[in-house]
Amino acid sequence: MLRSDRGTNFIGACKELNLNSDDPDVKTYLQDNKCTWTFNPPHSSHMGGVWERMIGIARRILDALLLKTNTTSLTHEMLTTLMAEVTAIMNSRPLVPISSDPESPAVLTPSMLLTQKTDSLAPPAGDFDMHDLSNKHWKRVQGLADVFWKRWKMDYLSTLQPRRKWNTEKDNLQVGDVVLLKDPQSKRMDWPLAVVVKTLPSQDNRVRKVEVKVTRQALLRWCLTERFWVIGHGNAYMETGGALHEALAADLHREHADRQAE
Repeated sequence: MLRSDRGTNFIGACKELNLNSDDPDVKTYLQDNKCTWTFNPPHSSHMGGVWERMIGIARRILDALLLKTNTTSLTHEMLTTLMAEVTAIMNSRPLVPISSDPESPAVLTPSMLLTQKTDSLAPPAGDFDMHDLSNKHWKRVQGLADVFWKRWKMDYLSTLQPRRKWNTEKDNLQVGDVVLLKDPQSKRMDWPLAVVVKTLPSQDNRVRKVEVKVTRQALLRWCLTERFWVIGHGNAYMETGGALHEALAADLHREHADRQAE
């Protein structure tokens, strides 16, 4: 299913693709494959806040990044490559957990939904910084992508932990919760994950300290500060994440079988 606002480019694309065709055969095919394009009501951009927020963050970073650099020397190919890297970064963000295994926690990402692949391509080896912006075209694009990644990660993580008054009681962290670690040294599109293996309640029975298991590392004890963000609860995994993982695995297996048959 596609969902968007009523931009003229989207409406034109929908008409060109005939996704909402009245032809019985086409309509049957689209229904069998669950292909629909849903438009939000006019003048209601707030109904697309989930993606509008991400677009706003990316646009703000790109405006500052390209304004600071000499954009006149960016060729069309360089800009296209940079936007492809930006798209990959944004689509690598974690959504919900699909495995709470302490040895190998896994999360669902937009990239997995788009490509039907669980493994994403790793970024090029090497460290790229602002000094690479004046070098060859490829290095310059990679340098810009790394700068975007650092700023995007910082701004995106801040949206996961909004500052609000605690007017209502929140659920405590539980064993099996998947958390996203804050690591300033993480490589591009690398989201360090950990699983809560032990909770340490205070005298008021509120959990303010936990022990987490980081992949291939020993247990770490942390206070509940800005060092990590909860992206899924263990109980919720059993209700939603597990079923989602099974459905995704079935789709991937079916896709692989279809390709083998061809």
